[in-house]
Amino acid sequence: MHNLCMATKTISLKVEAYERLKSAKAYSSESFSEVVMRASWPEHTLTAKELVILCRERGPIFGEPELERIDALKSAVDLPEDKWGDH
Repeated sequence: MHNLCMATKTISLKVEAYERLKSAKAYSSESFSEVVMRASWPEHTLTAKELVILCRERGPIFGEPELERIDALKSAVDLPEDKWGDH
């Protein structure tokens, strides 16, 4: 008889993060560990400094059509109520 002993860690997640992780399951019995293990993580991400250097070398990343699309999407989103503002 083999006793499989697996080390575990307890983590805390925001409810939104938990729901996203739960919805990423490929099948209902898939464990959260399996979901995380099949996730892909970029090897390298750009820092702000690297992005500025890249833009200076290559020019703007987005053209006018892309920027207009971003603006349109931003204006289509309903912003949450400002709970800190004056009412």
